[in-house]
Amino acid sequence: MPRHTTAPALSFPAELLLKAQGRGLGMRCAIFDVDGVLTDGRLYIGEQGETVKAFSTLDGHGLKLLARGGITPVVITGRDSPAVRRRIADLGLSHAVYGAQDKLAAAQAQLAALGVDWADTAAIGDDWPDLPLLRRAGFACASPNAHAEVRAVADHVTAQPGGYGAAREFCDLLLMASGRYAALLRAETDTLDAR
Repeated sequence: MPRHTTAPALSFPAELLLKAQGRGLGMRCAIFDVDGVLTDGRLYIGEQGETVKAFSTLDGHGLKLLARGGITPVVITGRDSPAVRRRIADLGLSHAVYGAQDKLAAAQAQLAALGVDWADTAAIGDDWPDLPLLRRAGFACASPNAHAEVRAVADHVTAQPGGYGAAREFCDLLLMASGRYAALLRAETDTLDAR
């Protein structure tokens, strides 16, 4: 017999959820860095010069849930590699900028194309190139392995490190703040129960 719960097991402090709500309806867009957020920040370079990166499946599912919940994920990374492009394509994400030398310009172009203001945008990063985004975002988040200057401007530092669930925690927080988390969980559980 399946175990049914009426409420999500996950929770965040009320004041944090209020911050993550932005202007009250929740964020409309979430910007993600790659190295140090979607990965642990280490680069594995093979003898042929190929870059290998490890990604968390929890983070990947979180990005898909975020999109289903009406919050557009945007990936902006300072590096470009086949591994990152493959991961973003596998997740079905259509908003990504690779090899961005100026992350702020890249973000502003993405937000303009989406018709979203900074006040309705959340961002997660780990190093100095992410600071211009985090300082403008309506809600700023950092992974615990982030540089001290990044953690200092963040509204929230995730419990999980980059590459090991930091992005999922960020996604869950945004979905919970927007009031969409429970419905997504229920829909996913109903689907699993029907199998």
